Amino acid sequence: MTLDFYYSPLSAPCRSILLLCKNLGIELNLKEIDILGGEHLKPEFLKINYQHTIPTLVDNGFAMWESRAILAYLVEKYGKDDSLYPKDPQKRYFVNQKLYFDMGTLYQRFADYHYPVIFKKTSSYDPEAFKRMEQGVEFLNTALEGKTYVVGDNLTIADLALVATISTYDGLKFDFSKYPNVAKWYETCKKMPGYEVNQKGVDKFVEIMQSKN
Repeated sequence: MTLDFYYSPLSAPCRSILLLCKNLGIELNLKEIDILGGEHLKPEFLKINYQHTIPTLVDNGFAMWESRAILAYLVEKYGKDDSLYPKDPQKRYFVNQKLYFDMGTLYQRFADYHYPVIFKKTSSYDPEAFKRMEQGVEFLNTALEGKTYVVGDNLTIADLALVATISTYDGLKFDFSKYPNVAKWYETCKKMPGYEVNQKGVDKFVEIMQSKN
């Protein structure tokens, strides 16, 4: 099989795919894209993904994007069982719900707070945006009450998406002391196979952000 993966290690959604492939033992043909340098806007990339977003995965000519959809695709096609993405409708609902929560709340609120400053659209952080970010982490803390992982006792693709986001929060010094369930789950996730690939990306992201300030 040939899996071309267009990505940036700076991106939490990209790192969630890297984590999954480490867990599944999938080898990727890595093609790093310099978003800050505008490589995603080049004609050759637009032919693959007209939305010019990363991650983008091409599986033997079949191109796809949106990280959480890619996570589900990879498990359904290459997973040895359904533990990472349960077939049971109720269990799958909870995985899907947490994937959408990551996209629409947890990751989005991180972006709403940090990206305007990172990309120089403003020089100051919005305290109201920070409160919404805190609320998102509080939602996750509540969801994790009494659980090892976000959907119970087993790791799922929802954990992979969420830990890529939470580790980016952590890289930019978000204080998790008020969210003990999140802190405990985060430490558990760090023990998964291949977690170092995520941490390397976070470290690189932090290094670049610090160089811009």
